[in-house]
Amino acid sequence: MIELIPAIDIIDGKCVRLTKGDYNRKNIYRDSPVDVAKEFEAKGFRRLHIVDLDGAKSRHIVNGRILEEIKSMTNLVVDFGGGIKTDEDISTAFSCGADMVTIGSVAVKEKKLFLRWLETYGPDRIILGADVRDGFVSVSGWLEDTSLELLPFLEDYIRHEVKNVLCTDISKDGTLSGPATMLYQQVMQHFPTLHLIASGGVSCTEDIFALDEAGIPAVVFGKAYYEGKIEVDRLGI
Repeated sequence: MIELIPAIDIIDGKCVRLTKGDYNRKNIYRDSPVDVAKEFEAKGFRRLHIVDLDGAKSRHIVNGRILEEIKSMTNLVVDFGGGIKTDEDISTAFSCGADMVTIGSVAVKEKKLFLRWLETYGPDRIILGADVRDGFVSVSGWLEDTSLELLPFLEDYIRHEVKNVLCTDISKDGTLSGPATMLYQQVMQHFPTLHLIASGGVSCTEDIFALDEAGIPAVVFGKAYYEGKIEVDRLGI
């Protein structure tokens, strides 16, 4: 079965979801991310993806304390992203309890730094964040587009022993319009041993089953869960 990873996105200490990465199109779902994390664990989930959207916008970690609280109050395996730009940031994320970190902007803008982190912390603890809009990588909380095409970008880092990639189709994220399955299949065809985490657009339980049938290793979902469109009892957890 595909690895199931619910998401908590944080702005102003609250659990939110954006639409297509637009900070002006924000839905607030819960006041307490910690309570949401505990709920996920109670339902049988073992993984959690946390995005510090304040951090992504501010270019430094903002919500480390919430990460620390979630880790102290659950046994979830947590990957944390958003605002990790410096050695101090990544050290903070791990000291607050993150099991893994997702790194996007630094991988694009500061390759040497990313590779040093990869060597220091190991490929099991570093997830390469590849946020995509119209086939090109975006950074800085999706506020900045680049000229980097997705597949060559991934190929370069896979040569450097990256094995975990979180790929988000920004045009799908928060839209409940269905995931970019063909994009993820294309990535898997090129890199069949990659642990690819698909993100963006999941609208219902059937979307998760379809990604599983397509051979995608893992999936992140958020809005569909918060709006009651994920039937957890059908997921076999």
